[in-house]
Amino acid sequence: MSILEPGKKIAICSDHAGYELKSIVEGYLMSQGIEYEDFGTDSDASCDYADYAHPCAEAVESGRDYPGIGICGSGNGINMTLNKHQGIRSALCWNVELAKLARAHNNANVLVLPARFIEPALALAIVDAFLATPFDGGRHERRIAKIPVKK
Repeated sequence: MSILEPGKKIAICSDHAGYELKSIVEGYLMSQGIEYEDFGTDSDASCDYADYAHPCAEAVESGRDYPGIGICGSGNGINMTLNKHQGIRSALCWNVELAKLARAHNNANVLVLPARFIEPALALAIVDAFLATPFDGGRHERRIAKIPVKK
C-alpha cells in the first residue's frame, strides 16, 4: 500500500542544512522509481528555508504534487513555514512511529525531517513509513476538519 497517487510527484524542499539529506532522499526515491519535484535549495550555501517551503507547500496544496517532504537542520523552521498554508498538514518526524501516526491519525500531507538529528538510514525508513501508511479516517476526520482557521 502506498499514498502515492498516479501522475503526481512528491514535492521536496530543503534549506542548506537539509541539502545533503535531501540529495540522499532524492537518490533513494529515484532508485524506487518514484518521481519528485525539487523546489530547492540546490547547494549547502546559506539560505532561508521559507524561500523553498512556500513553493513546495503551494504544489501540495494545489494538488499538483502529493505528498511533500521538507528538510532543514532541526526541522522546526521549515515545518512552521509549511504549516502556514491552510491546506498543509506538515509533520516533523524523527522516528518511524511518528511518521506512521502522522499519516494514520493526522492525514499529514508533508513529512519533515530534521537533518541534523537523524542518520540517513533512519531518514529513509521514515520516508518509507510515511509513504506506506494510509489515513485511518473515522474519528480522525472530524478532528482534521477543525484544523484550518475559519475566517
